[in-house]
Amino acid sequence: MKIITFFASRFVAGETMDKGIKATKKLNDKNILCTMDILGEDVNNKEEAERFADDYIKLLEEISKTGVNSNVSIKLSMTGLMIDEDFCLKNTERIIKRAKELDNYIRIDMEGSDVTDMTLRIFKTLYKKYPKHVGIVLQAMLFRTEKDVEEMNKLKARVRICKGAYKEPVSISWKKMDDIRINYMKMVKLLIDKGVYPGVATHDSQMIKATLDYVKEKKIPNEKFEFQMLYGIARAKQQELARDGYNVRVYVPFGTAWFPYYFRRLREKKENVFFIMKHFFGR
Repeated sequence: MKIITFFASRFVAGETMDKGIKATKKLNDKNILCTMDILGEDVNNKEEAERFADDYIKLLEEISKTGVNSNVSIKLSMTGLMIDEDFCLKNTERIIKRAKELDNYIRIDMEGSDVTDMTLRIFKTLYKKYPKHVGIVLQAMLFRTEKDVEEMNKLKARVRICKGAYKEPVSISWKKMDDIRINYMKMVKLLIDKGVYPGVATHDSQMIKATLDYVKEKKIPNEKFEFQMLYGIARAKQQELARDGYNVRVYVPFGTAWFPYYFRRLREKKENVFFIMKHFFGR
């Protein structure tokens, strides 16, 4: 277990909110923005879901109190999505309402394809009421994502685009990395051309270079988008991009549920294992 704890410490800021705040402050000092997240798994009772919502609200208040530069990412599976969609909507709205009061911002993470439609329904309902304070994540590996990106662009909603880390059926998703990369860059370009401040979430050097080449070709100002990366991953690249004047945001997870979080991610796809191992021994 000590080996596993040491391994996880590279990619998790710590078990407490205080440690998450301290890790965020260190990144801020390097001119890197953050998005903080409380680690947890699917919640199956309303009391626990409400406690997680309370914890997210406390996190927003602590960010405001300490003055660190961070927004907050949440997973709807922790605020009641697996219990009842209407309950999840109301519980999540408590968090976003507080984010608005504190002039902060909530990013709703995308989970497996079995909850994509529910997640987007909840997001769109909340976005109508809090357009400046909530955004969404979309996954380029899914066939449906181009349509979803086009819809979000029309709404002027902020999108984080990632490749996708979940194991999905071949009937709805690309499997070959070359195909995923092609669609990822197609989505990046759609978001940069027609979207609102997209988050380009990738550690893939090919995708970073392709994005940089595209924004230079199109003369896109640096403040029109941001790169997003995970805590402990490609740290040298994060700092390099920040030094070069690009907006960089790092996802900072913390909490006691780090073991199930990483075990699930590693179990989901063998590519996740290779990815984590590569960056554990790299910079």
